Amino acid sequence: MNAEIMAVGTELLLGDIVNTNAQYLAKELALLGFGIYRQTTVGDNEVRLETALKEALKEADIVITTGGLGPTPDDITKEISAKVFSQELVLHEPSYKVIETYFRNNARAMENGNQKQAMFPASAIVLDNPNGTAPGCIIIGPENKFIINLPGPPREMKPMFENKVKPFLLQFMEHTIISKTLRCIGLGEWDMATRVKDLIDSSENPTVAPYAKDGESILRITARAKTEEEARMMISPVEEEIRRRIGEYIYGIDEDTLEDVIGRELVSHNKSIAIAESVTGGMIASRLLSFEGGMSKVLNEAFVTYSDESKMKYLGVKEETLRSYGAVSEETAKEMAQGLHEATGSEVCLVTTGIAGPTGGSEEKPVGLVYIGIYLDGAVHVWKRYFTGGRERIRIRTTIAALDYLRRLMNGIEVIE
Repeated sequence: MNAEIMAVGTELLLGDIVNTNAQYLAKELALLGFGIYRQTTVGDNEVRLETALKEALKEADIVITTGGLGPTPDDITKEISAKVFSQELVLHEPSYKVIETYFRNNARAMENGNQKQAMFPASAIVLDNPNGTAPGCIIIGPENKFIINLPGPPREMKPMFENKVKPFLLQFMEHTIISKTLRCIGLGEWDMATRVKDLIDSSENPTVAPYAKDGESILRITARAKTEEEARMMISPVEEEIRRRIGEYIYGIDEDTLEDVIGRELVSHNKSIAIAESVTGGMIASRLLSFEGGMSKVLNEAFVTYSDESKMKYLGVKEETLRSYGAVSEETAKEMAQGLHEATGSEVCLVTTGIAGPTGGSEEKPVGLVYIGIYLDGAVHVWKRYFTGGRERIRIRTTIAALDYLRRLMNGIEVIE
């Protein structure tokens, strides 16, 4: 079967909002075995949306829309979807009661159109929305065609698709398609692909495909089989061979992030951590704090020690060290890490110092020079790196490298600069 993804909203056309929904849905539909030949973005215009839906249904069996399910007059997706299938909207009492309860202390909200969100074609499968006020729906049309209306906010759309739409779509699948993603740090996409080139070139089922994203490289193994168990069995030997070749660079699988992996390691071993950042200016702490599995239990303190004075005041870096070697030096990074441990008592201490530019560099210490220091198990380790790119790029690359070094060090893996 074929599917088309249609994003509805003038703000998307104007570039005010990035359409991450389409990327998510495209990946999920591909894994389910649906052909996707087109993605469309339509503004909040009744005539254009109706035309777009009719055109989409000429080629696609299923059109999945995102956005335009709210209470305002320009939220027209559901109304136009019903019109395309010549169906009238009626009040869906269960949805109305949920919305009414949500706004029980705000009568004006109901008067101003929120009850509109409880209107659906009588034949529609209504998809409740525990993460917002706008339910979605699956509208069944003639000739086994479907329009699936999903809300626009990703935090509402993704769980609705995962919990409601995906089970509905499974009935149309002749095979099960399962993917496993291996996430790598420290290898560029080309380098990674070269090391497993024969597996990529010869792959048919399972397939092996390389990707690059946000400072990491990705290998996705995808198998098609009659059952999920059979597909996973097909993936297993391919994954094993990949790990044999590049296992030290693989930090996680599927939806893992580097901070998730480190967070789980710290929490599971109850290791306290402190962070002092100069060049990265809080980026490392921000990423670690996004880990939802108990970072508050292990993160003791985080400092942004951008000035020489703050390095001396909070970390005990010696004035003589700064005068003799400078703030961006191995000696300073080492004293930062040791001083952070002494100041906080943390078992793991991670520090950065460097020159992000665009000014401040010299022939001896150019823009992009950074030092990463880690205190662990009574020893201080310092690494010198050079990163290219603009100021923000250098800071991001330093953050990723620092987290990867910490991951490696905690797991006894050699740090490769």
